[in-house]
Amino acid sequence: MKIFLYYIGKPKDARANALAAEYMKRAGHYAGAVMAEIRPERTDLWEKHPTAKKILLDPAGKPLDSEKFAALFEKAEMQGHDLVFLIGGHAGLPEAWRRRADLLVSLSAMTMPHELARAVLAEQIYRAFTMLRGHPYPR
Repeated sequence: MKIFLYYIGKPKDARANALAAEYMKRAGHYAGAVMAEIRPERTDLWEKHPTAKKILLDPAGKPLDSEKFAALFEKAEMQGHDLVFLIGGHAGLPEAWRRRADLLVSLSAMTMPHELARAVLAEQIYRAFTMLRGHPYPR
């Protein structure tokens, strides 16, 4: 199983991006973990990751607590699927991608900068692995 955290748009806050990168590095102890910027006009997530579950972050998406979020990882591990996460840019997500997503997830009902959303998502990815492995981090 591999985890891909993609985002649209250049990171503007180096500190928030570094925090996200640190959590992805930590998650890499449990599975392959990649964080990268993509450009929707140059990338087709469904072609690039045909068997992966695509989870797109969207304000109208389903709110998940950490336990339910970790359950996504547990299921993906059992089924042998990669997980692809995408955070949209300032204009949100491409509409065609929203319709094709396996799951739309909301991190919060509050609006936050995209760099902060990336750090929160990366931390939750790391938290999910530690919860599933019984690591003391989430306590």
